[in-house]
Amino acid sequence: MTKALVIIDVQKGMFAYGDLYEGERVVGVLSHALATARREGAPVVFVQHDGGEGSPLARNSEGFAFHDDLAPRDGEAVIVKHFCSAFQDTDLLDTLSEAGVTEIVVGGMQSEFCVDTAVRGAFERGIAVTLIADGHTTFDTPALPAAQIIAHHNHTLKSGHFASVEAGTDIAF
Repeated sequence: MTKALVIIDVQKGMFAYGDLYEGERVVGVLSHALATARREGAPVVFVQHDGGEGSPLARNSEGFAFHDDLAPRDGEAVIVKHFCSAFQDTDLLDTLSEAGVTEIVVGGMQSEFCVDTAVRGAFERGIAVTLIADGHTTFDTPALPAAQIIAHHNHTLKSGHFASVEAGTDIAF
């Protein structure tokens, strides 16, 4: 079994939207997972959202760039997407298949959108998933504060058997 790290949408523009809940702490958790994956020789995939013209995540804008602490190295896959799903109209599945990946470890932004969709999309394609419990984040909404959204997704994705959920310090490749 080959396990890969998949980092979703940790781009500079995510920090421009407003009060990203514990964004820099999450970057630290993901940086630790990234260092572990690289040290252990695991494949690493960065997913980057192109929100289109006018978006803080528009291609060729400053916001499209990855966070400075989580930038890909030469040889690491970068998947650009236009939808919440990292699998929709991208070559993510082919990239994982070509690397012999049967399990992914997922973290990034936003919990209730692109992270959730990546987890469910991988599950639907027969890929085992581990969600980094403290390695994804979002913003407060009128309905729920970010901390509750994160907790809800950790619980729902685990109890729905879409993913195992582990703390960033417990992740191994």
